Amino acid sequence: MITSYLTHPDIALHDMGSHHPESPMRLEAIRARLMLSGVLQQTMQSEPGPASTLQLERVHAPDYLSALDAQRPQSGLQQLDSDTRMGPHSLDAASLAAGAAVRGVDLVCGNRADNVFCAVRPPGHHAERALAMGFCFYNNVAVAAAHARAAHGIERIAVLDFDVHQGNGTLDIFHDDPAVLVCSSYQEAFYPWRYLTGAWPNIVNTPLPAGTGSRGFRTAVEQHWLPALERHRPQLVLLSSGFDAHRDDPLGQLALDHEDFHWVTTLAMDVARRHAGGKLVSVLEGGYHLKTLPLSVEAHLIALLGHAYSV
Repeated sequence: MITSYLTHPDIALHDMGSHHPESPMRLEAIRARLMLSGVLQQTMQSEPGPASTLQLERVHAPDYLSALDAQRPQSGLQQLDSDTRMGPHSLDAASLAAGAAVRGVDLVCGNRADNVFCAVRPPGHHAERALAMGFCFYNNVAVAAAHARAAHGIERIAVLDFDVHQGNGTLDIFHDDPAVLVCSSYQEAFYPWRYLTGAWPNIVNTPLPAGTGSRGFRTAVEQHWLPALERHRPQLVLLSSGFDAHRDDPLGQLALDHEDFHWVTTLAMDVARRHAGGKLVSVLEGGYHLKTLPLSVEAHLIALLGHAYSV
């Protein structure tokens, strides 16, 4: 398997403060672990460019993008909501994150990689069409999906989101779009408390009780996601890969282990192999425990590389 690893050093310039969990240290810790284990050296590494205004406007309201840019501080931090802050370089990093997702689509659709992992931040799946929230400014996976349709003619896309938080932004953008199937597992009755009610044919919400571990997670995914995916037959699989459902993560109360991230990645790859010629792009979302996050990402990448996982 040819797995592309996309990241950019300027992403580290986005910093919401020394005590904020969405820290530049997240990507530093991931890179250090992957280099130590040799997994990073098995990937094809490159740097993305920023997303274009056109690519962002396919999923975000132009007025929203203009308003965000107008709030960009020259120094210090601009508070957007209780937990989302913008610094002078935040939108540049967000544009690189969305640009990585776009480049990932180009790589798999151009047969230059079997799959792609975008080691990026800020995350994106809480960013709605006209609202920044939950550490997110641009919805990276949504930008990738819209680009796949516009640039590569992809007609059916699946977004699989296994973060501890529901991907409300992705639901907001695609909940009335039958071409995009969104499957989102998350801790029930938990942030963001949006889109928790309502029924849409292309949305599969999979709430999990606090404390849910491996068996409950895997059973729910097999029962809820697989039938919908088989009906949808996606031509491209996109992953919102959140590792904050790990048992040690400070931001949630699910109880997954590294092996579960390898398992769900392998399941997604099987779906992509059956329906999409293997085309799969994974984009980092949550994961805030600096010791377990790198190990979870390592398990994820081992699956993307086509290898079995052993503790």
